[in-house]
Amino acid sequence: MIWGGIFLALLLVVSLFNNAGQTAGTTVQYSEFRNQVEQGQVAEVALGEDVITGTLKNGNAFQTVPVPNDPDITRLLEENEVKFTGKPREQPNMLLYILLNSLPFLLILGIAFFALRQVQKGGGGGAMGFGKSKAKMLTERSGKVTFQDVAGIDEAREELEEVVEFLKDPQRFSKLGGQIPKGALLVGSPGTGKTLLARAIAGEAGVPFFTISGSDFVEMFVGVGASRVRDMFEQAKKNAPCIVFIDEIDAVGRSRGGGLGNSNDEREQTLNQLLVEMDGFEANEGIIIVAATNRPDVLDPALLRPGRFDRQVVVPIPDIDGREKILGVHMKKVPLAPDVNSRTIARGTPGFSGADLANLVNEAALLAARRNKRLVAMQEFEDAKDKVMMGAERRSMVMTDDEKKMTAYHEAGHALVSVNEPASDPIHKATIIPRGRALGMVMRLPERDNYSYHRDKMHANLAVAMGGRVAEEIIFGHDKVSSGASGDIQYATDLARNMVTKWGMSEKLGPLQYEDQQEGYLGMGQTSRTMAGAETNKLIDAEIRDLVEGGLKRATDVLTEQEDKLHLLAQAMLEYETLTGDEITRLLEDGKLDRPDEPKGPAKVVPTHGSAIPKAGKRFGGSNGGEAPQGA
Repeated sequence: MIWGGIFLALLLVVSLFNNAGQTAGTTVQYSEFRNQVEQGQVAEVALGEDVITGTLKNGNAFQTVPVPNDPDITRLLEENEVKFTGKPREQPNMLLYILLNSLPFLLILGIAFFALRQVQKGGGGGAMGFGKSKAKMLTERSGKVTFQDVAGIDEAREELEEVVEFLKDPQRFSKLGGQIPKGALLVGSPGTGKTLLARAIAGEAGVPFFTISGSDFVEMFVGVGASRVRDMFEQAKKNAPCIVFIDEIDAVGRSRGGGLGNSNDEREQTLNQLLVEMDGFEANEGIIIVAATNRPDVLDPALLRPGRFDRQVVVPIPDIDGREKILGVHMKKVPLAPDVNSRTIARGTPGFSGADLANLVNEAALLAARRNKRLVAMQEFEDAKDKVMMGAERRSMVMTDDEKKMTAYHEAGHALVSVNEPASDPIHKATIIPRGRALGMVMRLPERDNYSYHRDKMHANLAVAMGGRVAEEIIFGHDKVSSGASGDIQYATDLARNMVTKWGMSEKLGPLQYEDQQEGYLGMGQTSRTMAGAETNKLIDAEIRDLVEGGLKRATDVLTEQEDKLHLLAQAMLEYETLTGDEITRLLEDGKLDRPDEPKGPAKVVPTHGSAIPKAGKRFGGSNGGEAPQGA
């Protein structure tokens, strides 16, 4: 815009100067000019090729455009004694001529300059740009994260605190011959706090901290990614000692050789440049690389070796003590009622990550605000936990009485088989209120944090998964079973396949792995069977079928023997819609359930020992069209 304004101003000035040189006067027609000459009114004229200017005898100036090829004009002027002279041809204004002729070139040059600036902002100059922006972020004290804000992952925090201490006091370690780690790779499931740890390092280190995402390196233009890596490390060298954080490094650090052709694509070229910059021929002293990923299995081995990433810090799912500490951090921002017990909530949320717990506290605060409460009570936390685990209630969904009855017996079948399987997790809650995509659900909870998965529990889960379909067949007949068991069948089939092909739990096939997850073309994962010929494949499929049918038989035996309890439990669910695990136990033991003044409504949630989410527990339920989500 500035250059365009300057150009227009120049044109205006040239135009003014050009007009100033022209003779002012009245413009007359050429025929009228000849008449005035014949009448003796013209005193003198100047003849030019493009214009004739002159003065009348009364002193007025005039001008006219001559008619080409008029040979009589000079004779006419002589006969009437008019003084005339030849007017030289006007030379064009050279500046104006140059500007007008160079206008297309200047326009193309301006467009090219603008495009080049835009490419530089998003291309090779990106490293400089993000370095500047993050330096500004470090100067802002508001929203600063420190290690005090990181809870529940103490071992990972201690590993990175040592890096920060080395930056603050290098003599303490170097006097014993220790060298500063060149890199630390944070590995963990989504939501466990990898990026939060990096933000805490930025807040604690007191040195320049650069951050970039792995996807920011890769572009459609060949060589841009490698250029960005070079620019980033050049900027880091100028500010050493410093820390460079690369989030989601698997976007650029995948194993080489998985592409098409000779695999020399843009991503691999970027990775090669990253490997050289991290530990190549030239040493980068004082630059610590911190990277985060939840896919360490796809990273290139050259990226993981010591000298590039000396430490691989595992950021795990927190245990019960860690969950309690994480809840304490997030509950500081929420006004709590006296009955809130963070230990009870932590015990009831095995498998929750830090992000899940933060979402739980936020959902509880939103529920309290919706209910016009000034404090967040335990009831809000329990309701929020159910919402996170099972999905939001869909009470507005219209279901016929037959569908409700089918759903009630389906969920009662799951619950009754679960109660009769000693290895099964205890029931937390059973409901026929539609939640999420499911029409009903039975949520089971482990009593403690589980770190392994035993065979007896797998067989119990197979039986519980089949309980819903078996209950439908017993009550409504073989021809009336619904598609609601599709999610249960999918869960049971996947579990049985893993037992046979990955975990070596088949007597006929032995402790061998028959399936392997491989990285395919274009980064797509694919499962392939290894060591399996035609006969072995038939045996694998037969063993998977036997395991699922074994669970079906166990569920059939339980529900056939206790059909009266199946009716009792289904009728209670039709009446109360939601039952807790303790209520189901009392109902099966006493044959009745006393819940005063609460018919036809959701059960009041009582904090039970060991509630959980689908990651750690199981949920089985009827679905609309067979789309019930399954957790395992």
